[in-house]
Amino acid sequence: MLQARLIELIERHADGLTAKALRDLATNAHTRSFHRIPHDELEARVFATYHNLGKWIASPDHDAVREDYESWGAKRARQGIPLSEIVYALNLVKHHLREFVRDHGLVESSTDRSGSAELIGVHLVSIQELNYMVGEFFDRAMYHLARGYEAATKAGERSASV
Repeated sequence: MLQARLIELIERHADGLTAKALRDLATNAHTRSFHRIPHDELEARVFATYHNLGKWIASPDHDAVREDYESWGAKRARQGIPLSEIVYALNLVKHHLREFVRDHGLVESSTDRSGSAELIGVHLVSIQELNYMVGEFFDRAMYHLARGYEAATKAGERSASV
């Protein structure tokens, strides 16, 4: 199944995807505050997103995604990173992933030995389904990230008023 091969390919290329995303985060005007995050910490966070993608998609553990991304959001709030930049950063990570899937999925389809037009159509549907599943994952991650950010912000407001 092309979908499983693409997920495996993403996980195998998590290092390269991470490097591209980190370069983008370091140079993008919409993620200026990310310079305050230690490089190793940010690298580990982005790598984990790519490397664990198959696990998150294949058997969605909503509690694990919630815990992971709420924690990430809370940590960024404590670091003083604006929520808009965090949302933008996660969108950049998703953008690089979708670009990778598009580039490698179509190459994978065009080099299939069968050559059948029907099979290429099936491959394209598989790529679209993976793209949908990736979108669903990032939507959930974004929601939980924002919830974690909000909870940390409220806790900070409460402690400041004491």
